[in-house]
Amino acid sequence: MTASISFEPLTPTAFLMRAGLVFADRVAVIDGDERYTYAEFLQRAQKLAGALRRLGLQHGDRVAVLAPNTHVLLEAHYGVPMAGAVLVALNPRLTAADHARIVQHAEARVLIFDHEHESAVAEISRLCGGALKLVRAGGSDEYAKLLRDAQPFTSPVEDERALISINYTSGTTGVPKGVMYHHRGAYLQALAMAMHMQLDSASVFLWTLPMFHCNGWCFTWAVTASGATHLCLRKLDPQIVWDHLKNTGVTHFNAAPTVLIMLAWHEAASPLSGRRIRVATGGAPPTPALLARMAGLGMDVTHLYGLTETFGPAVICEWRPELAALPAAEQAQFKARQGVGNVISQALRVVDAHGADVPPDGVTLGEIALRGNNVMLGYYRDPEATRNAAPDGWFRTGDLAVMQPDRYVEIKDRAKDIIISGGENIASVEVERALSNHPGVLEAAVVAGPDAKWGEVPIAFVTLKPGAQAAEAELIAYARSVLAHFKAPKRIVFGELPKNATGKIQKFVLRERAKSLTSG
Repeated sequence: MTASISFEPLTPTAFLMRAGLVFADRVAVIDGDERYTYAEFLQRAQKLAGALRRLGLQHGDRVAVLAPNTHVLLEAHYGVPMAGAVLVALNPRLTAADHARIVQHAEARVLIFDHEHESAVAEISRLCGGALKLVRAGGSDEYAKLLRDAQPFTSPVEDERALISINYTSGTTGVPKGVMYHHRGAYLQALAMAMHMQLDSASVFLWTLPMFHCNGWCFTWAVTASGATHLCLRKLDPQIVWDHLKNTGVTHFNAAPTVLIMLAWHEAASPLSGRRIRVATGGAPPTPALLARMAGLGMDVTHLYGLTETFGPAVICEWRPELAALPAAEQAQFKARQGVGNVISQALRVVDAHGADVPPDGVTLGEIALRGNNVMLGYYRDPEATRNAAPDGWFRTGDLAVMQPDRYVEIKDRAKDIIISGGENIASVEVERALSNHPGVLEAAVVAGPDAKWGEVPIAFVTLKPGAQAAEAELIAYARSVLAHFKAPKRIVFGELPKNATGKIQKFVLRERAKSLTSG
């Protein structure tokens, strides 16, 4: 018996090949007034692949896409790899100069862009020396014409560990790096997401999470694998999201906790009647207060954890049915943990500075380390950074955590976010969680500020709930009532928190602000 009948390289484009047959007449994509069945979705992806080949692209060439959550970016997740090329999805909130650096670093030959980014793309093209082939989607729609004139094409995947995409890190921890994803990891991670979030062909997935971010946590492929409907969302507007939640049969969506906060306390928020919506969140630990609020609105939140380097969520807070008997507050405390490796992950570790596992005592602090099928190939054109990230074959996340006795991991802080005050370690997450439990606080972020006596002290940046009032002294006293006094913030600064396109709070911005403050 030959290996050819017992092995097929794994690729997530296979999900669309199957769905185009099995779910041919079902609605695959809704994007405003445009609707495509799975048969049409497949044909459009294959025609995009054919169009890219007609433009002269060869196997392994990079294709950049600058677009919001529309059918164009979704189709690129299939059409680009079907052409044998590599997808580079760009963050629309970056500057033209940032985009030009990424496009040049990735060595992209084609840039497909949404018409609303036309002025930025003109500057990107200028900075790249005019070498990019530009394809506009919308308006004078060159993208649509390319698809109409193209012949369907699909390049077979011969190596499942070949590049499928390069995803650039958010830059919140420094200069963005190009994270290399492989077909095998994308395929397996998509199946894990579909299984854990219980997607099926009756599901309607609302695209609140940016598709460019970790390829939408691989849900760009997971939703298709399930035969579910992609409901595209050009702009993240809380009112529009609530309209969809109430009126269009949405069953699933994903978002960072900051986005959930925005939705949970929006004026349109009200309990959903007769059904519950499954929500995945990640990017920061959700507070128990937020989880309790979402549950009251009819939404079951699953806490996921991961990084760009791990195809998005490699870890899930796996729920246990017996926990339903606990009081709501205790359930929320459990759900705020990061959890255990997802179904295709290797068992995660928490290691000390020497690479040894810390004891599962819920106390000893270490760094989360991961490896397996849903870990990157490495950083594109940066072998030194790749070596530093995995010094012993285990990827170091930079997140400090404890291993609980039940083998669930709980993050205490990012390594760089630990505040060292008078020789004592203060976890910013702990202080943030305490402040977020105050009835007037919508969200909080805590960073280190310089202090002549203690070296560093906690500085809190707080956004209040609409209509709420709270003074600085009140919040400091509240924190001191629930925390050791040395952990309480020494200053409270009120206002909106700076966030990136995926909803993560930009703590590097807050650190700079904190440096200008004089501690009490």
